[in-house]
Amino acid sequence: MAHKISLNTQILIGCAVGLAAGLALQGQGQTALAQDTLYGAKMLGNLFLDLLRMVLVPLVFSSIVVGVANLRAHDQMHRVWTTTMAFFFGTMGLAIIIGFGAAHIFRPGEGLHLEMFAEATKNYQARQMPLPDYIAQFLRGLFQNPFKALAQGDILAIVMIALFLGIALVVGGERYRNLRTLIEELQELCLRVVGWIMHLAPFGLAALLLQLVATQNAALLASLGHFILVVIGSTLFHGVIVLPLILWLFTRKSPLVFFKGAREALVTAFVTSSSAATLPITLRCTEQHLHVKKDIANFVVPLGATVNMDGTALYEAAAALFIARLAGIELDIASQLIIFFVAMLGAIGAPGIPSVGMLSMVLVLESVGLPTEAIAILLPIDRILDTVRTAVNVEGDMIGSLIVQKLAGGTKPAA
Repeated sequence: MAHKISLNTQILIGCAVGLAAGLALQGQGQTALAQDTLYGAKMLGNLFLDLLRMVLVPLVFSSIVVGVANLRAHDQMHRVWTTTMAFFFGTMGLAIIIGFGAAHIFRPGEGLHLEMFAEATKNYQARQMPLPDYIAQFLRGLFQNPFKALAQGDILAIVMIALFLGIALVVGGERYRNLRTLIEELQELCLRVVGWIMHLAPFGLAALLLQLVATQNAALLASLGHFILVVIGSTLFHGVIVLPLILWLFTRKSPLVFFKGAREALVTAFVTSSSAATLPITLRCTEQHLHVKKDIANFVVPLGATVNMDGTALYEAAAALFIARLAGIELDIASQLIIFFVAMLGAIGAPGIPSVGMLSMVLVLESVGLPTEAIAILLPIDRILDTVRTAVNVEGDMIGSLIVQKLAGGTKPAA
């Protein structure tokens, strides 16, 4: 029986084909063949993006509701729960700030405007307004009729509705068990549809890359290399300097001792690019090597594998500014605050599969009106960046468990 090619390999092949076809079309000029090929590629690329947008709203809504609703804890774990969430959101916020800072200091993508994003640029400029008016409109847009927001695909309003509904399910407890189960099943259905759509990903991404390369020059590759270095450098800064410093400040534990105990999990996370697949090893390292109590490790680490995404949040913040520059757009403070908010909440409850990571990036781009076609640039390099950011995500879970044990470790160990 023939060996089945994995989806990741198919996507890489599709990207390579799109890249080669785009380079071949660069020398064709305005010939009929070139124009027809670009037209067909545009139709296929748009179909793929439209399918992603179709499932984006129900998936974002159900994922955030389920993610928040699952943040339940027994009364005796209340202090552990609050300390854990404070650590997760605090370090994710720091990671986003580092991502923004690196993108502003090193400015990848500056001076390279892509023709493919021209329409999005015009739409963005048309909706610009003075900062006070922008903030007022933003605040008004957060709280809307839920049916209107869902029907119109208003991402920020949907996120807020899902957040409130998830909190209500936590407070209501078992009384709303049936509703929670229904929304969990909606999430599972959305993920099944995403799985179907992903069979088109190799063709859709090939079409988007073909358009991109056929209308661009080699300067894009240099800019991408610059962006990769900025993201990897800033992610390593967060993982090697910031998180160990936070650990030392709260626990006085040596970073060298930590890295020695966490080495197994960090290497596995780097190789697999999956927090979920690394989870058993992360738990073993946290309990046996770092000596975290079983009840705290069993709460903090699995929760962190879903909610705590420092590396991912940093990447999305830097990527949004990179794409904005490629589109010739300079994001204002209000837009960057929206990205901060969406990148953080988008991590809650996001299942650990590659297609959802791509949807998360589409969500961030759409929240501030940036072109979603940009995933054609980001996805081919995503595997390189995913190794480092997953290792940092897992590192954050283990450091979080040590800090929670130090600050809120008064709970009784599990029997």
